Amino acid sequence: MEGTILTNVRDLPIGVSAIVNKITGQGATRRRLMDMGITKGTAIYVRKVAPLGDPIQVMVRGYELSIRKKDAEMIEVTFGEGK
Repeated sequence: MEGTILTNVRDLPIGVSAIVNKITGQGATRRRLMDMGITKGTAIYVRKVAPLGDPIQVMVRGYELSIRKKDAEMIEVTFGEGK
């Protein structure tokens, strides 16, 4: 299953790790996500999802980050270890 399934962070279930494949957003939103450490090849782990689904709490580069659902849709990921 390694490296075969493409999805976005919004669709990942809680407790699943994935590798960032690309950020599809444009302009300031894309830049902000990259400034927070979400770049191609980075591992991302979904820790929690708020009761109404927004925001999503993820672990990136050893710290916890909360991102909006619409921003999480812009982050394409691949399942697998990818190391």
